Amino acid sequence: MMDNKGQLSAEYLLLAGVLIIIVMLAIVFVASENELNMAMSAARNGAIEGIGTSSLALYPIDTYNEYSNSKSSLLHPYSVDIVNVSYVDMGMDKNYNKKKIQFKVYAKTSNEYSKSELDSIGDRINYNLRKSIAICFNSNSSTNKLYNPVFSPHYVFTTANIKWV
Repeated sequence: MMDNKGQLSAEYLLLAGVLIIIVMLAIVFVASENELNMAMSAARNGAIEGIGTSSLALYPIDTYNEYSNSKSSLLHPYSVDIVNVSYVDMGMDKNYNKKKIQFKVYAKTSNEYSKSELDSIGDRINYNLRKSIAICFNSNSSTNKLYNPVFSPHYVFTTANIKWV
């Protein structure tokens, strides 16, 4: 009888050990996915903020002065819509030893703008997108003033040019 009780305890210990290993492996995967989900949420919020400030023609003084000289149509309120925000896994970045993720924003506008003006609008959207990610991961001090690239514990984030549809 003693052998049966000892065997049962050993089976429970083995089962508990296997379950602990499975949970530990799952935590690593879930933490990585959670980091990407946080970055995607921050990217969407940043893109919307970028559209909001640009659409209302709210610019820093140096940008306002530049637009006064060459892009005066951007000094008046305009409408831009986000169609999609997505990301692409670019693999391991050897410079930072982190996975590189590139965000791409698809947007549309009903107004007719030159390529230069669309690039300026896109730059404002991408700037705010990267800034939002930097704030989300509290990595403002580890990036430059344009927030390019932005860092999180396991990833380095960049943006592609806005795709106008």
